Amino acid sequence: MSHEDFELVRGSRNGFHHSGRQNGDVERLRAILAAQVSQALEEWGLTQAKAERLTGIAAADFSRIRRGHLGRFTIDRLIAILNRLNRKVDVRVTVHSSS
Repeated sequence: MSHEDFELVRGSRNGFHHSGRQNGDVERLRAILAAQVSQALEEWGLTQAKAERLTGIAAADFSRIRRGHLGRFTIDRLIAILNRLNRKVDVRVTVHSSS
């Protein structure tokens, strides 16, 4: 294989847009928040059952988050879960032209 077999494509750092998803920005933010939930559980050494007892959030929800099944989760719900895990979320928004 030579270097001519490859094409360089510059992206937006958001793979969700490049995969053709309509709400790429929302999906990317949900993925970032879900990763932070998983990280908090790991740092605290919490099982899903222990996290449920600590936060009141269903263990099944923590399972879905860890597996990346985020369809049921809104951004505000993920932030609320992080708050219950003693995490403060600071959001900064930058809006760009889509052209």
